[in-house]
Amino acid sequence: MWIFFAFASALFAGLTSILAKCGIKKTDSTVATAIRTVVVLAFSWLMVFAVGSAGEITSISLHTLIFLVLSGIATGASWLCYFKALQLGDINKVVPIDKSSTVLTILLAAFLLGEGITLFSGIGITLIAVGTFLMIEKKDVQKSDVPKNRRWIFYAFGSAVFASLTSILGKIGISGVESNLGTAIRSGVVLIMSWMMVFVSGKGKELGGIPKKELVFICLSGVATGGSWICYYKALQDGPASVVVPIDKLSILVTILFSYIVFHEKLSKKTALGLILTVGGTLLMLAK
Repeated sequence: MWIFFAFASALFAGLTSILAKCGIKKTDSTVATAIRTVVVLAFSWLMVFAVGSAGEITSISLHTLIFLVLSGIATGASWLCYFKALQLGDINKVVPIDKSSTVLTILLAAFLLGEGITLFSGIGITLIAVGTFLMIEKKDVQKSDVPKNRRWIFYAFGSAVFASLTSILGKIGISGVESNLGTAIRSGVVLIMSWMMVFVSGKGKELGGIPKKELVFICLSGVATGGSWICYYKALQDGPASVVVPIDKLSILVTILFSYIVFHEKLSKKTALGLILTVGGTLLMLAK
């Protein structure tokens, strides 16, 4: 069943990017992230009470709790970077870089969790890395007429690094607790971190000026994120991180498809080749 949950996570994650993009046209990305986290937290605790695991919170070991908190901090940092990149750049450029966290996660899983790298997974890692590089258009990095657009790539890479740390720390932490409860605890950490960023950066005053339509999309993206997280950490609890993570990253297909339909963001031949290599490399990881 962990394979099913991993693919479900990919579907919800793909929808998250599109819904979030619709919600940050005028709304600051940090503020939007904080609001989304409220929805995710509520969704997560609803699932905890639905499965009846709330009573297990007192039996969580300090070791598990520490790694869940660290995973939550990494998640918050990844989110802040990701949605800032999404606000500044095109979805079909930001998402591939964010998904490149697959490579780093697999390497970390091999060194820290003892999950070996096979011939197929080695080829898969190479294809994903090359595909990601091809999907980064030079013109998007070197534009000088709009200085702020050049920053999206740094936020996107920051998102990828923190996302890989999230997966490894989450794998260690989720092993000692029911997955829904672990997700809810992590969501609480992300909530605190997100709102601290809002008020430290002085953006709290923007809360009253969020367009209602964007607020709806932000909340819907929160629901999609909650669904993705619950499926992802259930899969991560039962399956190997080096396989669950690549499956989850197939959300790139959902994201790029909808970015074309909704935002009319087209793929160049080079970018399309990069996408094919990335997906092919991800599928090779399943041959592990």
